[in-house]
Parts: sequence; structure tokens; C-alpha cells
Amino acid sequence: MLIAAALLSLAACSKPAPEEGAAPPAAVTVLKLQAAPVLLSDELPGRVAAFRTADIRPQVGGIVLRRQFEQGAEVQAGQKLFQLNPAPFQADVDSAAAALQHAVATANRASSQAERLKPLVEADAISRQAYDDAVAQREQAVATVAQARASLARRRLDLAFASIEAPIAGRIGSELVTEGALVGLADATPMARIQQIDKVYVDVRQPAAALAALRAASAEGKGGADKLPVTILGADGQPHPVTGRILFSGISVDAGTGDAVIRVLVDNPQRQLLPGMFVRARIARAVQADGVLVPQQAVLRGSDGQAQAWVLDGAHKASLKPVTVGDVVEHQYVVNGGLKAGDTVVIEGQERLQPGATVAPQPWKRAAAVATAAPVSAVR
Repeated sequence: MLIAAALLSLAACSKPAPEEGAAPPAAVTVLKLQAAPVLLSDELPGRVAAFRTADIRPQVGGIVLRRQFEQGAEVQAGQKLFQLNPAPFQADVDSAAAALQHAVATANRASSQAERLKPLVEADAISRQAYDDAVAQREQAVATVAQARASLARRRLDLAFASIEAPIAGRIGSELVTEGALVGLADATPMARIQQIDKVYVDVRQPAAALAALRAASAEGKGGADKLPVTILGADGQPHPVTGRILFSGISVDAGTGDAVIRVLVDNPQRQLLPGMFVRARIARAVQADGVLVPQQAVLRGSDGQAQAWVLDGAHKASLKPVTVGDVVEHQYVVNGGLKAGDTVVIEGQERLQPGATVAPQPWKRAAAVATAAPVSAVR
């Protein structure tokens, strides 16, 4: 009995221990890449200029009687702005009108005299010289009448210029002269200034070396450079609710900076952009019809600086692939190589991965916000 018990005890001690459970697959979040149109853009500094500017200057000299506009208000073309003292100009008109009457009376007298002498010269009752002198006096009188009419028209024009009107529609600034001031044609300071800002120009400086890409994008686009979208950004980096289009570029290059000026015409119905304001313009330089974007956190850097990303195959096995990335848009890289649409990329949890390891993928929570078919803009 003792021997049997000892044998049973020995058998129990020699039985192998149960194996520990295998480690579960690492949990990671993944994103399946999709192709979408990507617009590559540059953000460049620019300065706003008025679409049209008119300095209000007098066309005749005189004393300012009154201002007829509200400073800082919108004015229409032809609206009266200043009134000069019209009395001297009215006196000139009256004098010119009297001179015209005198000239007309003289012309009538000369014409009657020539008519009376005509039958006498035909009857040889007077000399031909006397008749020719009468005809010449009549023609001189007619010329004097024409000159008097022109002088009267000019005096009336001066009288009209005493009422100074707006040459263009736009927003008028503060008055630069006040009532009682004497203004003249040679004054260096204008009376006021009107700027049309329902549309404005944004003059953007861009390195001349980048113009080749802009021209290439213009050639690939439909309709040329004026069809390339331009977004105007405010000081807070947020886009203004306005649209712009390129008018011209590369007219000349600044020898000191190497920059060329690009002029952008921008609709400004709310008058948010004011002349002299500094803004940033996002100008398209290339379009990728089937661009691929990958979130920045999915891209790792090796010891040599090479960009890498973890990719899953159909069996959920991970592998580390070298990738080439370019511009950044909304915290995503534009993929230039190494990845393609349809690849499943690990976004979070890369620190738990080993090459060939099987993982438990979960959809990335922001995948719906990133994988969109709408065009996105990559800014450099």
C-alpha cells in the first residue's frame, strides 16, 4: 500500500504544468486611404488696394461755401460734394451773355449793310471795293458771334464747376478742406478722396521662381489663371467670405527681393477689406485629381529621418513601409509615394507593433472627417 501511494504521488509531480494563455493581438486604430481631389496652394502676404480711387479737386478757384456729403458715407457718381461761391462765375456768365448780344446786334447790322450794297454794286452805283469791305465786315461780325457764344459756354461751364460732384461711386473719406477755404487748380491737397471698395485688388508678392508652377496650373486649368481659386485670409487665419481671381502675374521682378507681384481681384460686398490692409492670400499652384492624404500622426520618422508608416495587409498583419510625403493640409500629409488609395494605415497604437504581428484594428474616429470626396487645399 505504501509503495502504491508513493507511485501515485510521483506520477502527480511529474505531470506537465498547463501552458500560459497567448497574448491577445494589439489593438490599433486604422484608416483606409481614399483618393480625392487635392488643391495645392501657397499662402502669401498681400496688401489691399482700392478698385478705383478719385481725388476730389476743384476745376475752378473759389471759396468753399458748404460741404454736401456725410464723411465716411457711400456716395454715387454725380452726387454733389462741395459748393463753391457761385457769384463770381454768375457775373462772368452775365457779362458773356451781354457780349454775345452785342456781337449778334453787330452781325445783324453788318449783314443788312452787305445786303443793301449788293444791288448797288451790280448797278455800278458803288465801287466793288466798298461792297467787298461790307462783306468782310459781315463775316467778321459772324466770327465774333461764334467767339462770344463759346465764351458764354465756357463761363456757364465754370459756373457748373462751382458745384463739385463725385466722379465715381464709392466710399468718401473725411473732408480735407472746410467751409471758407480758398481752393484753386494748383492746390497740392485734394478736397476729399473717394475709393471704390465693393471690389478691391490684393497685390501679392511671390518668389519669381514659383511663377512656373502657377503658369503650369493655369495651363492645366480650364480658362487660364483667372479660373484658379484664391482665398483671402484675415489676421486670425480664417478665410474671408469673399472670392478672388488672378488678373496677372510676373509683369516685373523686384531686383532687390526677387519677388513678382500677382494682382488678385476680390469681390468685397461687405466692405470687410479696406485699402492698405495687410492680408494673406491662398493661391492655388497645382491640382491633384486623385490625391491621397494621410493623418500626420500616422507618419513616423526613422533615425535617418525617413518617413515611415505602418500598413496592414488583408490578414491584419503589420508591416513598416517607407513613404514620401509633401504638403500639409488640415493636419494631414499629401502622399507623394509609398502609399496608395485602398491601403489600410495604422493611425494610433504604433508603439505596440512589430513587423509581421497580427493586430486587432479598430476604425479611426476621425476617419469620416478626413476621407471626404470634396476638394481640399494643401498649403505650403
